[in-house]
Parts: sequence; structure tokens; C-alpha cells
Amino acid sequence: MGFPSLAADYIEHSLSITSICDYDGNCRTIDGYAIVNVAKQPSIGVSVLISYCGKRDFVTVQGKALITPEGEAIEGDSLDDAKVIGIVTFLLNRVSETDNLPVI
Repeated sequence: MGFPSLAADYIEHSLSITSICDYDGNCRTIDGYAIVNVAKQPSIGVSVLISYCGKRDFVTVQGKALITPEGEAIEGDSLDDAKVIGIVTFLLNRVSETDNLPVI
């Protein structure tokens, strides 16, 4: 029967979004550049995607408030209108010759 080949330790695996970003059945790609996990629970300090007043927006969870990129707070009764879609796990950038970090 023999023994396993030592060369198997040196096999290169191809890179993909699935392997780099842990993309699984709970993840969604939003607008082609944001990867959102819909199964994880939000915690303080994380970015989340919400649906609010008929539009989608990325906000940060801060205690019992959601902070928009403009610095406005969604809190109190306004939170009833906000639905958290998922946690932002990765943002993808355009890859060019000068871009060394396509995934952040």
C-alpha cells in the first residue's frame, strides 16, 4: 500500500473569493463589492447593512444606536424602522497595478 507522498505538502491551492473571505451559504454579495454575513449577530463596533426608509445603508453599531457614515444617529423609536440585513465581513476594492490590498 505504501505511504502518502511528501509532495502533497507543497501543492498550491488556487485562490478564490470563497477561500479568502470565508464565503459560505450565509454570505451575500451586495452591489458587487461588500460581503455581508446574514447569520452572525451584530455587536458593538461592527459595520452592518441595514434597510431604512426604503433604502440600504452601511452603519456602525454603537450601543443602542446605529451611526451612519454622515455621523447621524439612528436611535430610540427610529430603530423600529431599521432592519439589520447582516454584518459586513469584507469590502472588495478594484485591483490595479498600484493596489496592494484588494480585500480589506
